[in-house]
Amino acid sequence: MERKLAVILAADVAGFSRLVAQDEEGTLAFLATCRATIAELVREHGGRIFGSAGDSLIAEFASAVQGVRAAVAIQRAMHRRNADLAPDRRAEFRIGVNLGDVVVEDGDLLGDGVNVAARLQEIAEPGGICISAAVRDQIEGKLGFPLTAAGERRLRNIPRSAQVCHVDWRREDGAARQGPYSQPALPDKPSIAVLPFVNMSGDPEQEFFADGLTEDIITALSHYRWFFVIARNSCFTYKGRAIDVTQIARELGVRYVLEGSVRKAGGRVRVTGQLIEAGTGVHLWAQRYDRDYSDIFAIQDELTQAVVAAIEPEILMGEGRRASHRPTERLDAYECCMRGMWHHYQISADHIDEGICWQRRAIALDPDFSRAHMALTRALASRIVFGFSGDVAADAAELTAEAERALALDGRDPYCHYAVFTARLVALRLDEALAAAQKAIDLNPNFAFGHFGLGWVRVAMGRFAEALEPLRTGMRLSPHEPLTFHFMGRMALAHYGLGHYAEALDCARAASASRRVHPTLAILLACLGQTGATAEAAALLPEIEATTPADAGRYWQVVFPYGDPCHRAHLVEGLRKGGLPPDALRDAAGDAEVPAPG
Repeated sequence: MERKLAVILAADVAGFSRLVAQDEEGTLAFLATCRATIAELVREHGGRIFGSAGDSLIAEFASAVQGVRAAVAIQRAMHRRNADLAPDRRAEFRIGVNLGDVVVEDGDLLGDGVNVAARLQEIAEPGGICISAAVRDQIEGKLGFPLTAAGERRLRNIPRSAQVCHVDWRREDGAARQGPYSQPALPDKPSIAVLPFVNMSGDPEQEFFADGLTEDIITALSHYRWFFVIARNSCFTYKGRAIDVTQIARELGVRYVLEGSVRKAGGRVRVTGQLIEAGTGVHLWAQRYDRDYSDIFAIQDELTQAVVAAIEPEILMGEGRRASHRPTERLDAYECCMRGMWHHYQISADHIDEGICWQRRAIALDPDFSRAHMALTRALASRIVFGFSGDVAADAAELTAEAERALALDGRDPYCHYAVFTARLVALRLDEALAAAQKAIDLNPNFAFGHFGLGWVRVAMGRFAEALEPLRTGMRLSPHEPLTFHFMGRMALAHYGLGHYAEALDCARAASASRRVHPTLAILLACLGQTGATAEAAALLPEIEATTPADAGRYWQVVFPYGDPCHRAHLVEGLRKGGLPPDALRDAAGDAEVPAPG
């Protein structure tokens, strides 16, 4: 017999028979979605599934660290998906992980090592992870997940007892434990912020080059599931500011900071980078790259790999890595896209229109540039959402086509799935928007906008309590996001839906203090109406009237896409109490009934 030592992960669904009896087709469809997600997570962590039957599956890994990481990733993904189901419809997995000797037979694994994993799975709690002492010995001190000893247990049909531990995977990255304004705690995984690379060329045109390189490094690092990577927009708030890296790390809640510079002369470019452990100020790594200007993407790839190796030597570089897609070989299209994104984040009608023009120019130069199609989708959506669109239907049709094109070109880019989320939300296809947001997070758990999208669509579906966690997570991943007002506006609506009007008003005031566009002002007015702040509401009405969108009727249905007319009526009730005029109330109500006074 051929034998080997292997880490075995066994999983099944608690109460599967009951779920099937209640809703056979729905349960099996949800299980198929879960299986696809689990299979992808197993592959990402260097494992393979070698057995499955009904609701159960069994996988092997070469590393105990990777096996437990996969188990945690599976439970976090399933927890996120179950939040969109009624409590009695949730498929909660139990997972057991064991390290033992196994017999290899035609690709299958048999023997005691496999049996113990299956029995550990049986004693795990629904949504829990139970590991053997052998696995604990291998991972102790290497992972940040707390381990709870469960003592010696008898396992079914195993002649000897076993020492077992439970893995506490529910520890989050500070988002649920802290308010949006508190200093963030360090996450339970390696955390990094990439500061904007400094343009040393003396040529303002090269700012786009330096900014683009920074963004690409952030994106590439974010594909590593076990890093906590601060989003691009929060990092860029430090551009041009002389601030000590220790302070930056404290404000962003990260352990590592990457900084660097770009100098271009003729057809050559020099890029330097250094990685700093913020707590000690120690420089862990530094490197310089001299390349032809056309070789920018090789610089990005090499720099990213070097940073990964410096922070997390345990990562198996050849296993579980997502392919880093080069955006385009046409640098002119790339620069057009970057310019368009810059205009987009200025958040005014003129700037967004200018950004749309730049993205269309990028697409004309390179029709297969997925990022430009994605960025055009986002710019068109912003024109609608912020009340700048004169023809919502036309913009919605174009952004839907662009989102589909972006996804067809690059189905592995979470931004492309976020673009599809936007298109589905605008089309009021909420279930499909939910699936797109979940897929974006599956591809990149560090993707702030994926969590934001998940929170937004849950608000639209009336799952207000479940919307708060992803919205907080999105803000934690990007604490200085220029679109934080947008995140806060959705959080205000979540609290509003729960009837927590004081909390909703706090969020709405923070959103409107950051950016006074029509949606934030409208949410603030509804909150003021429900809290009886009539004088403040009356003072707000002229500004709301001045920012009213040209296509107001369609605007309200798209920007506040409630699936249940009762939830829309609840919002309209607050607007009426805040003093919104009857014509505007009818636009806001749509198919919902306008509440009568009193």
